[in-house]
Amino acid sequence: MKKIMSILVIALAITTASCKKPAGEGGNSSIKGNVWAQKWNGTFTVLTSEGVGQNVDVFIIYGDDTSYGDKISTSPDGTFEFNYLRPGSYKVYVYSKTTTTANPNGKFAVSVDVEITKKKQEVDAGKITVNI
Repeated sequence: MKKIMSILVIALAITTASCKKPAGEGGNSSIKGNVWAQKWNGTFTVLTSEGVGQNVDVFIIYGDDTSYGDKISTSPDGTFEFNYLRPGSYKVYVYSKTTTTANPNGKFAVSVDVEITKKKQEVDAGKITVNI
């Protein structure tokens, strides 16, 4: 009987360990932040204006995924929030203009790595500054 109980305990431990859910949707934590937008002249030498980044697309990558898992737009005050996330590692990013000729589309990603360590956690990704 002890041997059967030991086998059941080991099987339960293996099953429980393999059921750990990866970073992504399905939890009760959130990541919030805001976008600050800067507008420069054509040669990026003179800052012509700056303010909250309204209606800017913000992307999130779950864990080790290679492409984004969700995308939202900032509110009129430049804030964003990804809800219903599980504990894990995340990358939040926003595209910014660049003058680099090595980048054919003229944009690069400004990213922030964020870690949710427990349930019901609200993590602040801070301010992400981009060129528009």
